Amino acid sequence: MRADIHPDYRPVLFHDTTADKFFLIGSTVKTSKTHAHTDGETYPYVSLDISSASHPFYTGETRQMKTEGRVASFNKRFGRFGKKAADGAADTAAE
Repeated sequence: MRADIHPDYRPVLFHDTTADKFFLIGSTVKTSKTHAHTDGETYPYVSLDISSASHPFYTGETRQMKTEGRVASFNKRFGRFGKKAADGAADTAAE
């Protein structure tokens, strides 16, 4: 193995901000942040939006479904554009 080409493998503290859980895992990720762990040691720190502690697949929780469907959501956002075109077409047809 060649020297000085491999990344530094060290313990890194990962924080799932959604579930507020900390994981101490060996990693080669580069970060400039540090955080004190419950064992009193300071480790490199990486924040995560989602992990196995908060992902619905692993937790067994179901996601809240939207009350309206995709078509209703689309019409709510873009329905006004279709009305202008339809009103202009109706005006030209009446003339």
